[in-house]
Amino acid sequence: MWAIRSGDESAMATLYDHYSSLVYAVALRVLGDTGAAEDVLQEVFLQLWRNPAAFDSSRGNLGAWLGVIARNRAIDGLRKRRPETDIADVVVSVEPDMAGEAERARAMEKVRGALGGMPAPQRSALEMAYFEGLTHTEIAAKTGEPLGTIKTRIRTGLQALRKVFET
Repeated sequence: MWAIRSGDESAMATLYDHYSSLVYAVALRVLGDTGAAEDVLQEVFLQLWRNPAAFDSSRGNLGAWLGVIARNRAIDGLRKRRPETDIADVVVSVEPDMAGEAERARAMEKVRGALGGMPAPQRSALEMAYFEGLTHTEIAAKTGEPLGTIKTRIRTGLQALRKVFET
């Protein structure tokens, strides 16, 4: 790394030969696209060449650091991707589905009734999990309740909902 910090291109080439397969494999695993993985590979090593001081050997080894950088870049690439289908290509059904709408309305009424009959903490835990998308751990942190309590409340609430739909 000291040679790269001093601008030694051969040291960078050696480092690339040693770690490029690791960086590429991580990027390919996340992205599932060879072209995008090659782009991430190039970006990671370009970042290292431009700013070798970003790597701190006291915090871990270079291979692990490059793997984390590759993973983060690949995830960023996933977030930037456009949807698979263009909005103009999506077919919208214009035929009203009265039977389906009626069935959905009955199901929603059952859910509302079951949620209304639950104790407030149990209903709140279910709502945070399914409507806010929080994990059990996040719900426990938000409410100040033990993780086991949150898991039990959610499981019991789901069992109550299941019973409503079995009848």
